[in-house]
Amino acid sequence: MGLRTTWGRARAWPGRRLRPSRYARVAVVAAVLCAAAVPAGGTALAAGASPGSYEFDEDARPVEGATGTTEAERLDVATTYRSSLPQGGKLFYRLELDATSNVYVSVTAVPRADATVTPTDSLKVSVQNANSRSCSYDTATFGSRSPHPIVAWGEREAAPGGSSCEGAGTYYVVVERVDRSGSTPGAWDLELAPVSEPRLRQTGSTEAPEDWNSASPTPPLSEAEQREGGGGFSRATTIGQGVWRDHPRPGQTLFYKVPVDWGQQLYATAELGSSSSDGSLVASALDMSLYNPVRAHIDDVSLHYNGSQKSESLDPLPPVAYDNRYANRSDPVSGMRFAGSYYLVVHLAEQMAEEFGDGPFGLTLRIRVSGTADAGPRYAGKAEPPNLFDVTAQEQTAQEQEAVIEGGSGGSGSGDAAMTVVAVSGIGAGTVLVAVLGVWTVMARRRARAW
Repeated sequence: MGLRTTWGRARAWPGRRLRPSRYARVAVVAAVLCAAAVPAGGTALAAGASPGSYEFDEDARPVEGATGTTEAERLDVATTYRSSLPQGGKLFYRLELDATSNVYVSVTAVPRADATVTPTDSLKVSVQNANSRSCSYDTATFGSRSPHPIVAWGEREAAPGGSSCEGAGTYYVVVERVDRSGSTPGAWDLELAPVSEPRLRQTGSTEAPEDWNSASPTPPLSEAEQREGGGGFSRATTIGQGVWRDHPRPGQTLFYKVPVDWGQQLYATAELGSSSSDGSLVASALDMSLYNPVRAHIDDVSLHYNGSQKSESLDPLPPVAYDNRYANRSDPVSGMRFAGSYYLVVHLAEQMAEEFGDGPFGLTLRIRVSGTADAGPRYAGKAEPPNLFDVTAQEQTAQEQEAVIEGGSGGSGSGDAAMTVVAVSGIGAGTVLVAVLGVWTVMARRRARAW
């Protein structure tokens, strides 16, 4: 959000919909109720954070940034950390890296709920080697006067070729805050998420693909399903292809994640519904930003709002491919380098309340994931955390189920609707399976006694 500166599956029955019996429908309803009770981080029905708040990873470890490299504390990959950045601060954190892995560090800065920010207040993140040479840098600004989480990231790419950042050794994550006149002096909370990507078994092309379908398809037109966005990256609500509705309030930031496999393209449109209240134009009333699986920024769009419905789409992006990384780092193509969960982060400006009331306001997301998944690159090891660059079977099932609904395969009724909710929410939780089997068994016994 704001301005940037940078360098598996279940199949539908062919020809007809499977219509569950009355007992199956009762069991499925019980499963849905159990699924709704799963903690917010593990369900597609997670409630979003209240306006002005951010839900940090509950397993995040506290770490204190140092004012110099000598005292910098170590960050381990696959571990999330929580820290704090004072006004005008510049903090250092330490990485101990091997010679073969690519390492990415995303830093999310969260102003306090009552903070005042300016559009040009910024967060800067760089990774440097022991000789102060920058391996990468990134800058994120707010782009408006509405305080919300902003994200910048750094990387150490281990590609050979004479780079001063390719070898094993000590590296530093440098996090800086630049405040303009009128900003609140209070500290910003930080969430740091270092991850690693293994090298390839065999290197291939080092050129970004030039030919891909850059046409914008028709956005999905199916009936919208209600999904409440999560309050942070670790609490992001999973959504797949389809149309999704939410109701944010001014100042609220919502997080969603979309599974996108190797070879697939992601398209996203955000719509802000009309209001019955009169008000003046609100610039940057709604921002939608896209981040890749390592939480690196790819692209964003912004809606200006005057009370009438508004819609904006992300520019078409290429299919996910390893070689996309060879595009210019500031090009959105470069960010489409991994399979896995892509994050859509939507912020509704707090200034909306001044012009159009406290809401909530109607938000519609139209998501399309096109293309057939392919095998992707052959890594020589595992990512940390594991499966970071995979689309799980559960996510693939949810995505395909939504594609079936989108295609209008026929059938309706409460039983089918309940089956859809379970498919999208994920049936992996043990409590859901126990509930289904338990209710089904009780119903079967009652039926047997009736016979």
